[in-house]
Amino acid sequence: MSIILDHVNYRYGEGTPLETAALKDVCLQIPDGQFVGIIGHTGSGKSTLVQHLNGLLKASSGRIYFNGEDIYDKEYDRKKLRSRVGLVFQYPEHQLFETDVFTDVCFGPKNLGLDRRETELRAYDALRKVGLPDELFYQSPFDLSGGQKRRAAIAGVLAMKPEVLILDEPTAGLDPRGRDEILGQIRELQTKTGMTILLVSHSMEDVAEYVDRIIVMNRGSVMYDGTPREIFTHYRELESVGLAAPQVTYILHELKDRGLDVDVSATTIGEAADTVMRALGR
Repeated sequence: MSIILDHVNYRYGEGTPLETAALKDVCLQIPDGQFVGIIGHTGSGKSTLVQHLNGLLKASSGRIYFNGEDIYDKEYDRKKLRSRVGLVFQYPEHQLFETDVFTDVCFGPKNLGLDRRETELRAYDALRKVGLPDELFYQSPFDLSGGQKRRAAIAGVLAMKPEVLILDEPTAGLDPRGRDEILGQIRELQTKTGMTILLVSHSMEDVAEYVDRIIVMNRGSVMYDGTPREIFTHYRELESVGLAAPQVTYILHELKDRGLDVDVSATTIGEAADTVMRALGR
């Protein structure tokens, strides 16, 4: 099954002098098991888009289908939807509130009506999946580092066993090592479980390295939708809307202009290194 957005529009402040079109005629299909990156400049509509997928925001017009069901049907249980489509916000402190990490992660499954044993098993499993050390389980979440808070917030959503995990700027404010650790574990989680993951990011390097598909948002509309290789061939067009390609794209184009026969569609450091070595005959 999948998530389908059918001509979705959303307007902030509808009916007021401040009315603004945040999403414009968005049509998308997200199949099960895909790792999708959603990129765009500030105000492009990417965060607004993902908040529609679990019903936090309701479209001004258009329909959204999850596993073949219209989430706007009167009988549809949108509370249940939020346990199946989990959203981790950009700032983890907005989702952490209990006295210790383990209790915080237990909150979601407990609210699903699960018994104590199942709740605690899910919490423990989720914390292990995000790589948080056991000695931090009973620390106050507010004593954790930025990266540890991010892991705890992700674990709180994973404990509900969602079918879809949405991460809104999960590496914002982290140092390079913390960013790589978080994204590496998300990629490992997706590979092992086959979970559908949507990664909202402004980092071209992040999406180039980890995702299977990129959706580019611009002024509330889908500008491009394709694989990283397909998307970053449009690097000049991306620049015109305040975005850019990964640094390796620019380096490879420069080498190509200087006569080295490299594959300019490479998007990661590993791919770039391979094509340069081949071009040099090594």
